[in-house]
Amino acid sequence: KEKPDFKPGLTVVQVGDRPDSNVYIGAKVKACEEIGINGVHMKLPPETTQQELIDAIEGLNVDPNVHGIILQVPLDCTTGIDETLCTNVLSPSKDVDGLTDVNAGRLARGDLKRCFTPCTPTGCMVLIDEAGVDVKGKNVCVVGRSKIVGAPMHDLLLWAHGTVTTCHSRTPDLGYHIKQADVVVVAAGKKELVKGEWIKPGAVVIDCGINPEPDATKKSGVKLWGDVEYQAAKQVAGAITPVPGGVGPMTVALLMRNTVVSAKRMHGITGVRSYSTASYTRPIAAQLGGGARGLSTSTNFARAGLSLLQRLKK
Repeated sequence: KEKPDFKPGLTVVQVGDRPDSNVYIGAKVKACEEIGINGVHMKLPPETTQQELIDAIEGLNVDPNVHGIILQVPLDCTTGIDETLCTNVLSPSKDVDGLTDVNAGRLARGDLKRCFTPCTPTGCMVLIDEAGVDVKGKNVCVVGRSKIVGAPMHDLLLWAHGTVTTCHSRTPDLGYHIKQADVVVVAAGKKELVKGEWIKPGAVVIDCGINPEPDATKKSGVKLWGDVEYQAAKQVAGAITPVPGGVGPMTVALLMRNTVVSAKRMHGITGVRSYSTASYTRPIAAQLGGGARGLSTSTNFARAGLSLLQRLKK
């Protein structure tokens, strides 16, 4: 009502033509269309040089109609582009996936009100909250330390007052650490790395893994596996996300929300808040309609993500 011409804009920059990237970008652009965001897929050829990519990003930085920018990685180029350098060309105020050093640094220092946080771990916080778990004082185990999921997941949980253990490829006796955890978040990129027998009874398990394998019985020709031994783990877990259909819908929903938040800030619209830790995400969880506690049902997650998208339309 304050700005009748208000229309958030999100641009996803891609170099090359990786099939998996095309799928991810397609999902983001479709979500934009559903809620009235101007979603643009800027596709650059594989021979794009680093300077050409930098020039393209800098143009988006100063475009008043663009409020969110994503550089889709990995880059599919033939010119040896430095992904980290180019990611940091993004204006932190438009870095809606929270991957620039500025936003990552603010998250690491707990300056949550002045940064965007990566959408996948932020979505995981929403899902944990939806399971009815306050991580304050809880033992939490994060498996994986990537810059996109594992490391920011640790930080978000830490600032939500969880007692966080981060495990990785050099951690001995992974099962021991997982068995102590009330909440387990896995983002290791290895099929069924986490065994069902390692899960503490009643624990919340969030599986961020996507491990494709050829499968002629599937229409797509591919079956997706998570990082958790799902069938065994769901017998003891209090709540568990499926793969696919678990973390993915929330990741997209949080990306849309960050774009709207960025646009509101740039247009000077009041009432903008950050949602990062469990205490920040609770208002989002409340918007999801409640009752989506059966985290083992992919339909609940699709409904939760769609519900949030519908709310953003308003």
